[in-house]
Amino acid sequence: MKKSREDDLNAAPETASPRGTTESLAADPDFGPRGDLSSLGSDSEINGYVNGDQKIDKYGFVGGAQYTGDLQHEVPPEVLRQRESKWLDMLNSWDKWMAKKHKKVKLRCQKGIPPSLRGRAWQYLSGSKVKMEQNHGRFDEMDQSPGDPTWLDVIERDLHRQFPFHEMFIARGGHGQQDLYRVLKAYTIYRPEEGYCQAQAPIAAVLLMHMPAEQAFWCLVQICEKYLPGYYSAGLEAIQLDGEISFALLRKVSPMAHKHLNKYKIDPILYMTEWFMCAFSRTLPWVSVLRIWDMFFCEGVKVIFRVGLILLKYTLGSSDKLKKCQGQYETMEKLRNIDPRYMQDGFLVREIIELPITEREVEKEHFIQLKKWKDTHGDLKYQPPPRLHGAKAINEAEPHSQRSLVQMPSIVVHPPPAASPDSGSNSKKKKEKKNSKEQKEKKKQKNRDKLESMANGSAPDETNRILKGEQNVTQPVDIAEELNRSLLKKDSQLQSEQSLSSEENEQDTYL
Repeated sequence: MKKSREDDLNAAPETASPRGTTESLAADPDFGPRGDLSSLGSDSEINGYVNGDQKIDKYGFVGGAQYTGDLQHEVPPEVLRQRESKWLDMLNSWDKWMAKKHKKVKLRCQKGIPPSLRGRAWQYLSGSKVKMEQNHGRFDEMDQSPGDPTWLDVIERDLHRQFPFHEMFIARGGHGQQDLYRVLKAYTIYRPEEGYCQAQAPIAAVLLMHMPAEQAFWCLVQICEKYLPGYYSAGLEAIQLDGEISFALLRKVSPMAHKHLNKYKIDPILYMTEWFMCAFSRTLPWVSVLRIWDMFFCEGVKVIFRVGLILLKYTLGSSDKLKKCQGQYETMEKLRNIDPRYMQDGFLVREIIELPITEREVEKEHFIQLKKWKDTHGDLKYQPPPRLHGAKAINEAEPHSQRSLVQMPSIVVHPPPAASPDSGSNSKKKKEKKNSKEQKEKKKQKNRDKLESMANGSAPDETNRILKGEQNVTQPVDIAEELNRSLLKKDSQLQSEQSLSSEENEQDTYL
């Protein structure tokens, strides 16, 4: 099947489809973040951009390797509207889709995210939406901070090199370059131990083409921390390790290409550094870049590994192709100028889906290569956080809360705390004790009133009863004292009855 697909590609007539070429990295030390808004960057002039009337393509390019013109495959409008409706439904119920229908999300990413929703979808897939909500106002604080002058000087010199043929970055000091400067500066403040790496600039630039600066910053953070941890740290140990992993996996995918690269001692770091660190954004045609990034955000770094392996397989995987690569220099030139037919989005996506390289194989090979690295180089100087393979892993490690995926209300009314069963029982007991005390006080007050009435000479019925009961007693009787004893006796009986009643009530409440 794969053989016939390659034959079909060879039989197809060559078109003027864009080639993936490396942009010029010539430095311009006189360039700053604020310059003439109407002038073009030096890279634009070097790359031959002289016609100011050049038509802008649908992605914002006016020329260069990423320019698509009218050659790109157009999705029918009715299909596009249908996909937009499905994606809106998913984004509005993101937690449920990730928990129960992740395979469907993966399939729709492979088909391509609609351009109108791509930026929003990338934020949800990467978890940067939640990250931004959890760090509300943090980007603004870093944006206002002066930053480290050492890093800022390097960033300023790199701004004009990022997609100089795109309308956002074509003007020196334009809004695109200013936002790029803000995002990269904020990252050096957010991660001062890492600082700035040149390969972060094209990553941030691609994000800025699809979302505002703050959202792009948090998406960049997720790529650096979750998808490609350690790639942009000093020493580039993580990218070297992944180079060895890629080379080991190549033995399974294309033994001939593996043998050829090993024969001429071509280290993976020579050809795959820019591929992996820039996520192919400076290598492939723009339509292919976007399709790969859709899958990358959903499935993780294995997509980057698969793309690299596919390019090596179809460039160096047959004896006919190796006849023109009799040496290290010729091989490197071949890899710098890959046949455009192998970089078309339709071909690449089909091959990526079919290539049986899983995250388990990547992690297994990572363990093997890490052990070899420690044997030859010692422990890693920078210990990156563990790599998470795509949106599902990120969602499970940092679950989305529905509140973080919607606009936060400005006024929040907190409901009263629900009373526990124990607290309800305690309050009932307190109420019963209070009622018991009130009854005692009323009874005592009644007794006092009776005594006062007797002191005034108007004996009540109780006094008459006592007098009748004691008429046979020969000794004199103190009527007030006897009456007081009788009342106290009744009061004690009443207290004992109330105590029993209270115990019965407490027992019922407990049960």
